[in-house]
Amino acid sequence: MTASFSATGFMNVCVTIGLGLVILAVLVGFIRLRRGPSLADRVVALDMMTAAVIAFCGLFAVKARAEAYLDIAVALALVSFVSVVALARYAARQARRDDRND
Repeated sequence: MTASFSATGFMNVCVTIGLGLVILAVLVGFIRLRRGPSLADRVVALDMMTAAVIAFCGLFAVKARAEAYLDIAVALALVSFVSVVALARYAARQARRDDRND
């Protein structure tokens, strides 16, 4: 039994598998976001989830052959960077405040 895939068919299968794995990564990240236990764990989980959503946008752009999803991915990457930096600064301030109170 020989299966002959065209290059396009093989790429479609790979992109579909990739989309499924990215969705799985978002779900695992959501579990870590919910369980914590610390603020740092939640920040890292949120950053991982946004990276997975960016990957999803890129893969979906390839699958749908629509360049607009790449623009969404770039915009989300820029906003994600700023939000993670803001959350990290908040966590650092919170840790300093806790150290002073101890």
